[in-house]
Amino acid sequence: MYVDDPARLGESRLSDGRTLGWAEWGPSDGTPVLLCPGAATSRWLGFGAGAVEARGVRLVSVDRPGLGVSTPAPGHTFSDFAGDIRQLCELRGLGRPAIVGNSQGAPFALACAQEGIASALAIVSGADEVAAPEFAPALAADLRGLVERAVCDPAGAEEFFAGFTAAAMWDMVMAGSPACDLAVYQEPGFAGAYRRALDEGFAQGAAGYARDTVLAMGRWPLALDRITVPVDIWYGERDTSHSPDNGALLATRVPGAEHRVVPGTGGALLWTHAEPVLAALLAKVTTGR
Repeated sequence: MYVDDPARLGESRLSDGRTLGWAEWGPSDGTPVLLCPGAATSRWLGFGAGAVEARGVRLVSVDRPGLGVSTPAPGHTFSDFAGDIRQLCELRGLGRPAIVGNSQGAPFALACAQEGIASALAIVSGADEVAAPEFAPALAADLRGLVERAVCDPAGAEEFFAGFTAAAMWDMVMAGSPACDLAVYQEPGFAGAYRRALDEGFAQGAAGYARDTVLAMGRWPLALDRITVPVDIWYGERDTSHSPDNGALLATRVPGAEHRVVPGTGGALLWTHAEPVLAALLAKVTTGR
């Protein structure tokens, strides 16, 4: 099993009246680990089935604004999201949780670490800052065009991405993934959970996904060198869709980050290697390094 159903579901009301939807796995008194999930996937898609319980982890996945059941927040920023998570941590008694950022959730997790919300951070198959000038020569022409649009015409790019659907996202992931990832994504149990998470992610339309994508694909207004908590940066050797260099440049930008490239696996690393990801993260929580 790669995933299982949440043990608890709920919504928390923020100070401005908006709500954030969340899901939890593992013991309610376990070590808090907060997940910033991938593109357009709602709170429903967790990771570490069995490992979460065995490690005593209280895994919390959160719908970003406009996804799932979370209230839309047009024009929201990385900093706004970090503020939402700070409130959620207070409301749900999470303290300073360890945070995992997967795929498009990576820059949102980095924003939380920069703001001092996290006690430790794991970036797993994280969307990289593809608009960084160092990556321009490595980008395929179609991706380079989207990146340039996100940087130069963010409103137009957001309008373009607002035309996406859950079915289109599924098709795009299936078409762009290596065989080692398809073995995970197309496994019946995982496929059902993934498609359910996408359907819920788009339940309010595509505006939330579009805003997240423009933020992630543009230049990041993040001071990564201000992150002081311990950080693991994980990529699969065969991951072709998240970072042009499997996170090598990203690791140099975050002080003390440990860069881990796993042979023989791809972008599904969060699910195929949940146990070592959690073990390393919890060790950093315990030791502070």
